[in-house]
Amino acid sequence: MSQTDTAAQASDAAHDDHHGPTTKQYVQIFAVLFVLTGLEVAASFIDVGRVFVPLLIGLMALKFVLVVGWFMHLRFDTKLYSRLMYTGLTGALVLYTVVLLVFSDAVLA
Repeated sequence: MSQTDTAAQASDAAHDDHHGPTTKQYVQIFAVLFVLTGLEVAASFIDVGRVFVPLLIGLMALKFVLVVGWFMHLRFDTKLYSRLMYTGLTGALVLYTVVLLVFSDAVLA
């Protein structure tokens, strides 16, 4: 084996380690997202009272973290991209909270 082949194999191994989950991890994440989506759908059919909207927002945030971190590979990318995405998530959560508090009588009734 030549020195070039060894360097190429080492580069491929480092590339595989750095750029994403394994197939098994993708299947596990799919299963978790499937269950979380099932919980969201179930919550719409079951009367959970005043917890309904906060529950959906929490599930949305959890699914966001899984999709952005794993499927969009931000977990394996530079921290700047992660900060930008999580800043957007934080902004959305603050906006949802403010709207929920302002319209709480209409939304949570």
